[in-house]
Amino acid sequence: MSDIGITLLLVGALFVILGSGVWIGLTLTGVAWIGMQLFSSRPAGDAMAVTIWGSASSWTLTALPLFVWMGEILFRTRLSQDMFRGLAPWMQSLPGRLLHVNVVGCAIFAAVSGSSAATCATIGKMSLPELQRRGYPDGISIGSLAGAGTLGLLIPPSIIMIVYGVAAEVSIAQLFIAGILPGILLAVLFSGYLMVWAWRNPTLVPPADTRMSLREKLHESRHLIPVVLLIAAVLGSIYTGVATATEAAAIGVVGALALSAAQGSLNWQTFRDALMGGVRLYCMIALILAGAAFLTLSMGYIGLPRHLAEWIGGLGLSQFQLLLALMLFFILLGCFLDGISMVVLTMGVIMPTVLKAGIDPIWFGIFIVLVVEMAQITPPVGFNLFVLQGMTQRDIGWIARVTLPFFFLMVAAVALIYYFPQIVTALPTQMRN
Repeated sequence: MSDIGITLLLVGALFVILGSGVWIGLTLTGVAWIGMQLFSSRPAGDAMAVTIWGSASSWTLTALPLFVWMGEILFRTRLSQDMFRGLAPWMQSLPGRLLHVNVVGCAIFAAVSGSSAATCATIGKMSLPELQRRGYPDGISIGSLAGAGTLGLLIPPSIIMIVYGVAAEVSIAQLFIAGILPGILLAVLFSGYLMVWAWRNPTLVPPADTRMSLREKLHESRHLIPVVLLIAAVLGSIYTGVATATEAAAIGVVGALALSAAQGSLNWQTFRDALMGGVRLYCMIALILAGAAFLTLSMGYIGLPRHLAEWIGGLGLSQFQLLLALMLFFILLGCFLDGISMVVLTMGVIMPTVLKAGIDPIWFGIFIVLVVEMAQITPPVGFNLFVLQGMTQRDIGWIARVTLPFFFLMVAAVALIYYFPQIVTALPTQMRN
């Protein structure tokens, strides 16, 4: 059978099994087993056992469950309420006023969470009731939250960066550092859009609350001190070289437990809920990663990645054309798969082509994260859309429509890092030197 025939058969098997309701991790394993059994001489069972064990026992991957657990601990503290109290006084003078709490709050929580869905849900529980109570329009409130929630993937520590780092075999610490400036850039684009919206719709913005003096604002800002200290401990330990990403994750867990205890929200029930929530989420991710590792091995034995890379290389695409094609491909894929599945399913096939085109794998990691962020707000499988649908009971089509401007802002961010790659590469280069 030709390469095209094999590819169509395996892609067809993938969608048939997914459509029957089987978990994504088991689906990937099943497709890999079919490929090995039909088109390879190596026993599928032996290859599956060795590959899944190797994937599950990776030391680098240890950072993932720790960051997930840290986010779950903080999810159950008073962190979100304290963040609103600390941020709100400083947002009153900006065009758009408290709408910026969505953006700044998501940016701050992203730096201690690593999960887009957790960031969106946590800040949403804090901001949406307050914004609704104060008379802000639902459309811009929910749209800005859906867009800003994706910062959980870009601002380190990021679960998707860890997954990409393991799949593409690049430094997770350098990926974390590379994500800082693009994360700030995207937050600035989001806030800039809210300012423009406020200037165009002045009658829809409620009046400012009672003005506070500088001293009163600084007094309210004391509520931000715990989360700022935790961010400094996690990212500072990585940037200074004191700790690896895995060790920084352990520092984050200890810091989150200490923060929870100091706030008085740490008891056996919250500890158990956070631990079980982290275990459930990581088990889902680990199953997907194990299935994807077996699928990558299967594709390698069949030879599809090499043939695909040779075919794409033979097209003579420029870097820009290749990246544009990949962006469209990932946005389309995001309509059917979650971000982690997209990364682990495709990296084994795409990375040889990317490296052959002379694209920096660290830069490409941030590009992938930005494109996966777009998929988080692209129906029908946009995780942030699902989170907000559950919180607001609004139609998912309506939520996707009010989020559309923030999707285009992410496209603008991709264009900016393409034309100005130093936005991504400056800090990692400084770290190496």
